[in-house]
Parts: sequence; C-alpha cells; structure tokens
Amino acid sequence: MLKDYIAASQKRMMEQVSNFYTSSGVQVYFKDQMLDNNVDVEKIVSKLERVVPQHLLEEVEMIIIGHFDEFEDRELTAFYKDGALHISNMQMDENEMLTDMIHETAHACETAYGQEIYADGHIKDEFLRKRMYLYDILWKMEFKAPKSIFLDPEYNEEFDKFLFQDVGYKKLGSVVSGIFINAYAPTSLREYFATGFADFYLNPNDHTNLKNSSPILYKKITLLHNLNKSD
Repeated sequence: MLKDYIAASQKRMMEQVSNFYTSSGVQVYFKDQMLDNNVDVEKIVSKLERVVPQHLLEEVEMIIIGHFDEFEDRELTAFYKDGALHISNMQMDENEMLTDMIHETAHACETAYGQEIYADGHIKDEFLRKRMYLYDILWKMEFKAPKSIFLDPEYNEEFDKFLFQDVGYKKLGSVVSGIFINAYAPTSLREYFATGFADFYLNPNDHTNLKNSSPILYKKITLLHNLNKSD
C-alpha cells in the first residue's frame, strides 16, 4: 500500500513539473517542482489567459515556476523581469498563485502601456493624495515617518520596511480600508496600479470596491481593458 502511494505521488510530481506551452504560445517552465503537487498550474495559467485580455498579455513570453534569490531579498513570492513572470513554487493556494500572476502581468503592462497608464499624471495625483491621508492617520496613531517618503511615488525600501515592520500589514489593512484596495497598495505608485489591476481581474463581476476606493485608477484600468493595440 505504501509502495503504491509513493509511486502514485512520484507520478503526480513528474506530471506536475512537465513544462508546457499555452494556447497563446506562452511557455510555462518549471525551474523547480511545486511544493504542493495538488496546485494545478496549468489550470491557473488557463484562467489567467481567460480573464485578462490578450492585448494586456503581449509582454508575457514566459512563466517560470521556482525559487529565486529575489524572493529572499525582498520577501516576495513573484516578480516580472525581461518578459517573464517569475512565480514561487512554494504556493499552497491556487487563488494566491493566480493573484501573483495577474499582479505581475500588471507590471508587464507597464512596459507596453506606460504612457497610457502614467503620462497624464492622474493616477499619481490620486495615489499621493491617499498617501498624505495615510500619513495623517498613521501620525495620529504614533507611527511616524518623514513626510518626504510619503511624497515619493517610487519604491522606497525605507518606506516599505516602515509599513511592513513598524506598522505591520495586519494593522495597516484595517487602516487603509476604503482608502487603498489592500495593505500593499500604498507601497509605491507601481504597486498601487498592480494591486488595482489584480483586483479588477480577480473580481470581474464586481468592481464596486475598486471603483469606490480608487475611482481614477479604476477608470484607467477600464480604459486599458477596452484598448486593443491592433486597432
């Protein structure tokens, strides 16, 4: 019985780590095997391509599953670089993995649609208004950091550590409710966009939360959704 179980587990493992191409030609490559063999990567990638329009996936040439040094350096589970989504193999939940894939697809979109997203400055203005509101709230709660880092829309390691370590994402989550889509959204302008993008496609039938908390961001993502570069 045990021998049969081990053989079946090894068979599932080998099946799981089989590289494949999607119907749109994206290569999915397993640098490392999934920690949980029950996570169906092929199903998750299929859903990614189903919910996100093809024109917003154009920059994604490859999805690499595995463990990377960057995950340790910045406590990440995914990142986008050079046309590839790098996704952690240690994910224990299919929705979590799908969220990471959509989030990093947003960063890929910044390569193709950076002008459309940021050139008019509207998202940046909305983001910084929220940042200053958050600054006032946290200051009253005795979580104090220089105003200058709240006014910097780019990623700032000092600010990231302030939110993650000093305030804590659990507490921050309740503080930003109704202001930002989640506790990670205040991290930087790019993460503000990516978290909104992920929420938009993870909840395709109900955009109420995003629309109410970040109306300008919602409008911008809606425009991207309906934009086809081939037109």
